[in-house]
Amino acid sequence: MHTPISRRAALKASGIAIALPLLESMNPAIGREVATAPHRMVLICTTLGLHPPSLFPKTPGSEYETTEYLDLLNEHRDNFTLFSGLSHPDQNGKQPHDTEMTWLTAARNPGLGGFTNSISVDQYATAKLGHVSRFPSIALSSNTRKSQSYTSNGVMIPAEDRPSALFSKLFLKGSPEEIRTRRQSLADGCSILDSVAEQTRSLNRRTSANDRRQLDEYFTAIRAAEAELTETEAWLDRPKPHVDVAPPEDITDSADMIGRARTLLKLIPLILKTDSSRIITMVIQDHLVVPKIDGVQAEHHNLSHHGQDPQKIKQLKIIETQIMKSLSDFLSSMSESSEADGKLLDRTSVLFGSNLGNANSHDPRNLPIILAGGGFQHGRYIAGDHTNNTPLCNLFVRLLNQMDIPTDSFATSTGTLTW
Repeated sequence: MHTPISRRAALKASGIAIALPLLESMNPAIGREVATAPHRMVLICTTLGLHPPSLFPKTPGSEYETTEYLDLLNEHRDNFTLFSGLSHPDQNGKQPHDTEMTWLTAARNPGLGGFTNSISVDQYATAKLGHVSRFPSIALSSNTRKSQSYTSNGVMIPAEDRPSALFSKLFLKGSPEEIRTRRQSLADGCSILDSVAEQTRSLNRRTSANDRRQLDEYFTAIRAAEAELTETEAWLDRPKPHVDVAPPEDITDSADMIGRARTLLKLIPLILKTDSSRIITMVIQDHLVVPKIDGVQAEHHNLSHHGQDPQKIKQLKIIETQIMKSLSDFLSSMSESSEADGKLLDRTSVLFGSNLGNANSHDPRNLPIILAGGGFQHGRYIAGDHTNNTPLCNLFVRLLNQMDIPTDSFATSTGTLTW
């Protein structure tokens, strides 16, 4: 009888450690699913907020009274927690909607002079986990390739906004020529890095101590890039998972914002169950057109700035109702999908919320935050201090630790959120 390999196993020799991907032999019964599914994280943002009176109950705790929007999630009541009183500090930026850039990073004063974004929580987790899956992380967007995922240098990672292209990357085997081209591009990347590294080493002998420190940081970045290329190339030789699902069709009409969002949401359980990625972000953005939803005659952005106009609020709630229904259907699909030791939702932390607490006034405080699944104790409304908000990053720290990524702090956190 063989001894099972732990999920955290690594090949070690001469000071080098190579993390192993998810293997069949990590389960006592060869050829079956792993005994314990990995922890995962899905972060979804609707950038124009949610009408607070329709979301938040008047009383906290497990006996909270339902609201218009929570009614739509009623079948999942025991599987999610609603939070208020959370936000990122110092979010008054150059433009009213600059907080879209910092929902996952918490970088202060977005858009102002000298602003540089910082690493987003999904990319922080990705760096810690490494290439344990074919795609260390995936960023999705309902409109354009604008994402909320940022590297350690504050560079935005382009989102996938075409479900068909994403499905192809995930599950369809490329032609031999496509694979050769991809392999050559990776090899070219390595050769360029080697060349740059050699040139930089020659400079090192002629520079000051301060310059050498900067060059050392540059070397570190180069080594990280080389490792990334090597890990990426290794996955080219591994077969993609087979799924008995037809490729999705792209919705080209930007006015169908709900349809576009739903198509992406339907892909997430497939991505997770096949262990193609364990970290996914998704942004539901303004599509700059009147949504194709019965009863709506104005753009989403215009309606979010309703000025307390009853007719605008009525139309805004129609849009947000469809977003909440999409969330409910997504949670249903996660709850109905089984894996080795339970349901997909059991070990997947799903964070849904917004960068605006009150879009009508561009207020980035008291953000609407819903956390579902992930093995947490749920079924409550946790009402925080609406005057002195708790850093949302305290919840990020909790999510990272839940993913077996030991973390004491992240960005503006002051501790770990408990409830």
